[in-house]
Amino acid sequence: MADGTFAEESCPYAAESAKPARFGRMPGDLPIVGHAIELYRRPLEFLSSLPAHGDLVELRLGPGRAYMVCTPELTRQVLLDARTFDKGGPVITAGRQLIGDGLATCDWLEHKRQRPLVQPAFRTDRITSYARVMEEEIQATMVDWRDGAVHDISAALRSLTIRVTARTLFSAPMGASAVAEVEQGLPSVLSGLYWRMLVPLQALHKLPTPGNRRFRRSLARLHDAIGGIIAAYRNSEGGHNDILSAIFEYRGGEHGDSFSDGEIRNQIFTFLIGATETTASALSWVFYLLSENPEAEEKLHAEVDAVLSGRAAVQADLPRLDYCRRVLTEALRLYPPVWAVSRTTTSETELAGHTLAKNTTVIWSPYLLHRNADLYAEPDGFDPDRWPAGHNPTDSRGAMFPFAAGRRKCIGDNFAIVEATLALATIASRWRLSRPDGTRLVPEPKMTLGTGPLPMVCTSRSPQLVSSN
Repeated sequence: MADGTFAEESCPYAAESAKPARFGRMPGDLPIVGHAIELYRRPLEFLSSLPAHGDLVELRLGPGRAYMVCTPELTRQVLLDARTFDKGGPVITAGRQLIGDGLATCDWLEHKRQRPLVQPAFRTDRITSYARVMEEEIQATMVDWRDGAVHDISAALRSLTIRVTARTLFSAPMGASAVAEVEQGLPSVLSGLYWRMLVPLQALHKLPTPGNRRFRRSLARLHDAIGGIIAAYRNSEGGHNDILSAIFEYRGGEHGDSFSDGEIRNQIFTFLIGATETTASALSWVFYLLSENPEAEEKLHAEVDAVLSGRAAVQADLPRLDYCRRVLTEALRLYPPVWAVSRTTTSETELAGHTLAKNTTVIWSPYLLHRNADLYAEPDGFDPDRWPAGHNPTDSRGAMFPFAAGRRKCIGDNFAIVEATLALATIASRWRLSRPDGTRLVPEPKMTLGTGPLPMVCTSRSPQLVSSN
């Protein structure tokens, strides 16, 4: 449709009301830090409390003001006007400390130049090539699993997505050392970036505290590792059929524009963050939610048994794994990995009837929107059947924004969905994952919305499959 909205009959949620937008201010801010402490201590509860104060709510983060949009209508206005609501604010400023002006953090004008240079790396034929890597690494993840053993599924899935991302980024042999450095250093860097996002006070982050030293040390090691990979690729003959080779080979625009080494480093960091923590978090939530909802788990197992008969999933199976896709969509609704994103106004503009000055921070939250009781029946419940057959999680129409929308929509959305669906189907065809008695899961919203450690008991399903054939 021309306006990018669902037709009413295809919506899995209630129609949005046409009432005037309300502006409000969040009470309870503290001197100097504003609402940052409360947002740090109980971020999800804090977000959920905002709509009661308005559709556009003024906050204080550190010494400055920020504005949270609380409705799909206002969110679409922000996302579809990337020139007025440009990448910026505390989330993006923190991200730039790691990935510079990469595709996910650069301003709208630079994004207009960068996107065509990166897009060829995510063509359909290349996704097919990457899927073969995914299939191999998914099976390798389960090699050491034993019936009745307890594994930290979150850690296993993070390791999986790092290996997949690394092999699809740089498949040449010289990439192995960089993979180890990323796996060791990325968690410390992401933790440091989260604190810098919440409290954007540079003087505080320059103090020689253990956390600041650890952040700077890990960041420097990551930069060195990636710099070595770029230099090695510059001196190689190419032909590796990976993302980095595609970026090196492509020349766009009238003058054959290409990336400098520094810009390529920024893109590598962008993909490492965008394709590892996010996909691993989404899959961790999927297996947790299935363990808490046996009826949905039974339906998923029935589908993978019918389609796969115990073998590993391949890309050709994806059209027949519809319930897997709906389970994944519902997990993305409840626990979107990217749970809050900031933008900055490039000029004075009006939003919800309120005038915003130039350089104003505007924040939108998929987590807040996806749990809106006016849009979803029983919003905190896990119900894959709320999504119509054939629904694609990358479709950002309506009230679902796990990959954003508009010109700044995630370039790797299809990559992520292919990887997550293959992993879900293959693991579920071989194993049933359940939580040990007495364990309690508390969401960990940092740079991504993760589960934290997720110990689960692995129960083999292969005897059942063999006996039913």
